[in-house]
Amino acid sequence: MQEKELEVIKNAIRTIPNFPKPGIEFKDITTLLNDATAYNLLINHLANRYKDYNLDYIAGIDARGFIFGAALAAKLNIGFVPIRKKGKLPYTTVSEKYALEYGYDEVEIHIDAFKKENARVLLIDDLLATGGTAQAASNLIKKVGANCVEVCFIIELTFLEGAKKLEVPVYSIIKEG
Repeated sequence: MQEKELEVIKNAIRTIPNFPKPGIEFKDITTLLNDATAYNLLINHLANRYKDYNLDYIAGIDARGFIFGAALAAKLNIGFVPIRKKGKLPYTTVSEKYALEYGYDEVEIHIDAFKKENARVLLIDDLLATGGTAQAASNLIKKVGANCVEVCFIIELTFLEGAKKLEVPVYSIIKEG
C-alpha cells in the first residue's frame, strides 16, 4: 500500500480518549466505514493482497470483523463465515474460551462452517490488542477441519504484543505502538 493511501485510511479512523474507561484510546472505525474513499481503498488493498492466496473462505470475528470480512469475501467471490460470541449461532457449534482481564469469554463457529475439506481461511478483525480473541478464533477454524492461513487486522496495537500469541502469520495495515 502506498503511503498516501495508508494516510487516507489512518486519517479516517477516529480516536476517542478515555473510552470505555480512563486510559484507553478507543479506535473508532465507524468513521472509516462512512468514508467511501477510505473504505474502498482498504477493501481494494486487501483484495489485491489476498487474490493469489487461493482462499476458500474469509472468517470474521464478531462483530467488526463481519464488516470487513463480508465485504472482502464478496470482492474475492468466496464464502464468509462468522465467528460469534457464545449463544448467537443457531445450529450446532464448536466453542473456544479465551481469557479476559477479569474472567473468560467464549466464541463459537458452526460445526459445518466450511463445506470444503481442509479449506484455506483468512481470519479478519478490526483490531489486534492482546490477541486472545483472535487466538481462540484461529483455534476454532482448526477444530472444524480448516486451515487458518493468516490473520488480518486493520489496526494492531504492537505494544500489547498480541501477535506473539498467534500461531499463524499476522498482517496488520496500521501498526501503533
